Amino acid sequence: MPRAQIKDEKTYQKLRDQGESKEKSALIANASAAQGKKKVGRKGGESPPYTDWTKDDLLKRAREIGIEGRSSMNKSELVDALRNH
Repeated sequence: MPRAQIKDEKTYQKLRDQGESKEKSALIANASAAQGKKKVGRKGGESPPYTDWTKDDLLKRAREIGIEGRSSMNKSELVDALRNH
């Protein structure tokens, strides 16, 4: 059943099936519907990879998006948690 807030239901479902979060799937699906898949795919991020971040920066980002148990995680666990959020 189509949802009004999801602009590209097919892309959304494909991303969810691949294990992406609801939030991330919706953002990508809506961006691709508005701008076109090629443009969104080329866009990329301007931030360095998480592996290049300091542990303090990773903790701050994890806090911003509400990752549970972040204070007891080491750097590699934080990177994994942020990538799989």
